[in-house]
Amino acid sequence: MTAIASPALHTSTLASLPLLARGKVRDNYAVGDDRILMVASDRLSAFDVIMGEPIPGKGELLTQMALFWFDKLGHICPNHLTGQTPESVVSADEVAQVRGRSMLVQRLKPLPVEAVVRGYLAGSGWKEYQATQSVCGVALPAGLTNAARLPSPIYTPAAKAAAGEHDENIRFERTVEMIGAEHAGRIRDISMALYQAAAAIALEKGMIIADTKFEFGLAPDGTLVLMDEVLTPDSSRYWPVEGYEAALAAGENPPSYDKQFVRDWLEQAQVGGKPWDKTPPAPRLPQAVIDNTAAKYREALERLTGRNI
Repeated sequence: MTAIASPALHTSTLASLPLLARGKVRDNYAVGDDRILMVASDRLSAFDVIMGEPIPGKGELLTQMALFWFDKLGHICPNHLTGQTPESVVSADEVAQVRGRSMLVQRLKPLPVEAVVRGYLAGSGWKEYQATQSVCGVALPAGLTNAARLPSPIYTPAAKAAAGEHDENIRFERTVEMIGAEHAGRIRDISMALYQAAAAIALEKGMIIADTKFEFGLAPDGTLVLMDEVLTPDSSRYWPVEGYEAALAAGENPPSYDKQFVRDWLEQAQVGGKPWDKTPPAPRLPQAVIDNTAAKYREALERLTGRNI
């Protein structure tokens, strides 16, 4: 892979295709009525708020990592990739906006469930465990500490929220009510298999996948398909193996390859002399935070794939 040298892209502006939606990170364009061009921008969201400053190279890094995992995990579940080149569906003057950071995918009917799998106790799971000794209704043993490895991975789904809102942790039984027993059960089982396979691959590279989330959609023939991004630092909590034991012993969050660096800075950021209330607009990110975040994403991909970027 060549070095990432393209300018940062906060928002794509393709005129050759109809815009379907802009998400926190991705801009989706319609390609006919059966495909979508997903453009991963360099936007970064934290606490469900989009930062004003892009992270240079982030969209390309996310796309390359997702493609790596789609390739490694294709035997477990079909994915939404068409195999066609994104550059082939835009005008010549728009190729620079899509090259390296886009996927041309099947248009699916999204299922409204975030399929979250946790192998370690962290983030909102740790907070809930402290209060209830369970996560999303899954009872856990007493005496676990922050960042502790769980006896076995657990499935803790969430309901997708509207743009700008927080996803809601729900019990498995609620997913059955939402999408039916068959789809709910298959999503759970496939997500667990995907996580366990990916966690084993990552561990060989010296990386821990503490938790992750998957999204699924239905093809026109009813096939369940893995969609959106997969196992990127935006959708997963990655920790390097080195330093994990020390952090665990100290009861601290381990060093992270995900957005935790930005979250930690935002937690102490001031707006108008007061702590930021986690609503738009976000505080302006200092250049050092931008640079360090970009380096974290780059290191994660380099370590996982063995490619120098």
